[in-house]
Amino acid sequence: MARLNLDGKSIPMLSICMIGGGGFIGSHLCEKLVAETNHKAVVVDVSSEKIDHLLDRSLPWAHRIEFHQLNIKSDSRLETLIKSSDLTINLAAICTPADYNTRPLETIYSNFVDSIPVIKYCTENKKRLIHFSTCEIYGKTIGSFLPEEFRKDPKYFILKEDESPCIFGPISKQRWSYACAKQMTDRLIYAEYAENGLDFTIVRPYNWIGPRMDFIPGVDGPSDGVPRVLACFSNSLLRGEPLKLVDGGKSQRTFLYIKDAIDAVALMIDNPERANGYIFNVGNPDNEVSVKELAELMIKAYAKVSGAPASSMSTVNVSAEDFYGKGYDDSDRRIPDMTFITRQLAWKPRTPLDELLDVTLQYQHRTYSRAIERELSKPSN
Repeated sequence: MARLNLDGKSIPMLSICMIGGGGFIGSHLCEKLVAETNHKAVVVDVSSEKIDHLLDRSLPWAHRIEFHQLNIKSDSRLETLIKSSDLTINLAAICTPADYNTRPLETIYSNFVDSIPVIKYCTENKKRLIHFSTCEIYGKTIGSFLPEEFRKDPKYFILKEDESPCIFGPISKQRWSYACAKQMTDRLIYAEYAENGLDFTIVRPYNWIGPRMDFIPGVDGPSDGVPRVLACFSNSLLRGEPLKLVDGGKSQRTFLYIKDAIDAVALMIDNPERANGYIFNVGNPDNEVSVKELAELMIKAYAKVSGAPASSMSTVNVSAEDFYGKGYDDSDRRIPDMTFITRQLAWKPRTPLDELLDVTLQYQHRTYSRAIERELSKPSN
């Protein structure tokens, strides 16, 4: 039976070049594509570890997924893969806050310079592009500059794709290297659309979380690595260490379950007439908590998952400079306006925060607890 899009039209089979498709988001999108559509996934990345479970040639979808190990910085095969596909999805990025300070050059090159050929190839070959941007593009909210008495009103922190300004800190705050690089990429895409007719959709994720996010230091990532907040807190819980709250965990964030997010991306793929030319916030305003509240919820959820008493888990306050290094800066609150994505794609998030934390921490405990136990049992030198 033919699959129909939101306008009742038959959805054609697409060959989709997924750049950076072997990561957290890409692995979940690949699962969706092979299990629920007839699209073909042409995955481009430096590693296939997070999609290896999909690449077994005995699986029924084996003819609809292929992996190409290449670095887009220097491999001439990229243009050929884009040219032979119907749609390109660019997921490649450095998107870990700890790297923005310590690796600002690589952050800028990865998120802007390396995207230029992808955009150029899509424009020249008249291929549709879905590009992954970030909610950090908005920088600091207007509310963060207002007197304290106004800061409780959410309207000063709601971010709209076509209206909200992009407000960044000074050049010396290298934390904004990521957001600025992403903004320049968004502007380049829009310029190609305006001058050369590029078909594009830009996705702005708001803290998508779930299984396979980031890494656990010393297990499947560098021992001195600092992943994003969910994996960072998970690592502390797995090791029985206090969860570190940067500047007391006062910043507020919204969190979206990865499966809900992938449903939104699938709608963008299958409904080009509704998605082309749009920038979409993709988040869950109902799942807003402070980072401190997130830590408390994760302690409660992990106690249930692991069987360890919540009283044995704790938090500790650290300064941003001690945790991230000199030059770190942040916005205090970001709330996505959902008008465009609701109107154009009839999409709404479904999963409450406690449920998505439970699912994610079950995965983290099942996947990593034994490896960390073995690591911790080794005699220290």
